[in-house]
Amino acid sequence: MKKLIEIQNELKAPKSQYNSFGKYKYRKCEDILEAVKPLLKKHNLLLALTDDIKEVGGLIFVEAVATISEGENILVSVKAQAGIAERKGMDIAQSFGSSSSYARKYALNGLFLIDDTQDSDAEPPVEKKTVKKKETLNPDTAEYRKVFDALKNGYTISQVKEKYTITASVEAQLNKELGNKNI
Repeated sequence: MKKLIEIQNELKAPKSQYNSFGKYKYRKCEDILEAVKPLLKKHNLLLALTDDIKEVGGLIFVEAVATISEGENILVSVKAQAGIAERKGMDIAQSFGSSSSYARKYALNGLFLIDDTQDSDAEPPVEKKTVKKKETLNPDTAEYRKVFDALKNGYTISQVKEKYTITASVEAQLNKELGNKNI
């Protein structure tokens, strides 16, 4: 088990893939395997991945098992499941393969203690953003007149509230001055 603990601490599998539609980074099963193979060799351990198709309550899913062993001596196995459903643009074999890859990735995540947070070594340091406090809108000010004019010209109170803190009494006053349009 000491070898597995060392691999868990040495393994770096950053999220190097990018989904431009969802605008997020992720890692694939193949990314984890690429990162772990040299460590397995270094520590003289074997990794086996197997799949089993199961059905429970009418739900068909793949159960992936990631097993780490030292020759005949199995150290630990981790299971993960993923549902199998028809997906637009995929034939049934591709759907099974996609579910298998997903389940295998999560079995590997469990085995090697990979979490879903971004590896801090893979990203440049992020500057802390200061949150700008919204200014309170007060009657009889130049800002109030600007807001009044903006509301007259089609702005909504929601848009104004993105920039200003508005009390209920000020909102009521604006509403009254605009002829009860329910801004």
